[in-house]
Amino acid sequence: MATSVTASRPSGTDQRASEADAPADGHRRLTADARRRQLFAIALDLFAERGYSATTMDDIAVAAGVTKPLVYQHFESKRALYLELLDVVATDLTENIVTATARANGPRQQVEFGFAGCFALMVEHESAVRLLYGRDAPDDLELGAALHRVEATIAEAIDPLIDADLDPDHRRLLAHAVVGMAEGVSRHWLESQRDRSASTKEARADEASRLATQVADLAWAGLRQVHRI
Repeated sequence: MATSVTASRPSGTDQRASEADAPADGHRRLTADARRRQLFAIALDLFAERGYSATTMDDIAVAAGVTKPLVYQHFESKRALYLELLDVVATDLTENIVTATARANGPRQQVEFGFAGCFALMVEHESAVRLLYGRDAPDDLELGAALHRVEATIAEAIDPLIDADLDPDHRRLLAHAVVGMAEGVSRHWLESQRDRSASTKEARADEASRLATQVADLAWAGLRQVHRI
């Protein structure tokens, strides 16, 4: 499933090319839109690997082969760039889940496909999931709140999929519980990949599918027993 974590949302900067929008070494100039997408993708990888605190705008500029002022032409601050990344990743993950569950033929398959949509992002864009579930969470109230909003956004997408005669608060609680299951499995999977860097994308895709089936068995067994309290 195609996602958009390697591309940023449009901005005013995207509508015009800048003479300064060229690599520091003078090689091929990119359009403003292409440069912004490149910087966005590089920042995602760096934040995912090093964490928010250890990544600087200088690091992003060096990795892209451009000057730091050029990075600031596209993103007003590291904080703004990080928050935009979180927003795009949350949107992509939610769309993965909603699209996957729409293909299900029944409640049990809907649960499995929902997890599969979540875990597929780990295979397709591992850096995006590391951004959300990496161990180096920013020690910052605003950024921490943004991460919590991501969880809430995903829970809102799962909420209507819980087909049970429950009051709204109860259903929302279960939606957050399901999100917690997916997060826990994602963290475990990501840690295990550090020791299996040589595994192929196909092998990881098979593993993600297997994980979805296993976790869905647990979630479905629990959801079947849920009743109004």
